[in-house]
Amino acid sequence: QVQLVESGGGLVQPGGSLRISCAASGITFSLYRMSWYRKAPGKERELVAAITSGGSTNYADSMKGRFTISRDNTKNTVYLQMNSLKPEDTAVYYCNALLSNLVYWGQGTQVTVSS
Repeated sequence: QVQLVESGGGLVQPGGSLRISCAASGITFSLYRMSWYRKAPGKERELVAAITSGGSTNYADSMKGRFTISRDNTKNTVYLQMNSLKPEDTAVYYCNALLSNLVYWGQGTQVTVSS
C-alpha cells in the first residue's frame, strides 16, 4: 500500500520560515520524481517545486529564491524549506510522487501565513 504522509504545516507570520516533509512508503522512493503542489482557496492547484530521481530541481517562478526542495532517499522523505513566507503562500500543500504512469498523492498539509 502506497502512502505519502505530509507533516510540518502550521501557522507562521509573514517573513517567517517553515519546513514541510513528506514521508513515502510502499514505493521505491529513489526512482520517483517528487513534487510539491499547493492549492489555495478559490485558485487552481499549482506546482511549487519538483526534484527528479537524480536530484535536479525546478521551481515555479514565484517560489524561486525563497523555497528549496530536497530529498533524502535513505529516509524516503522529500522536504520543502520555505523562507520569506507571504500571506499569498497560504494553501494546502500536497506531496506528489511520479514514475512513468504511476502517480500518488498525499493528503496535504495546511500552511497559513498570517500575522
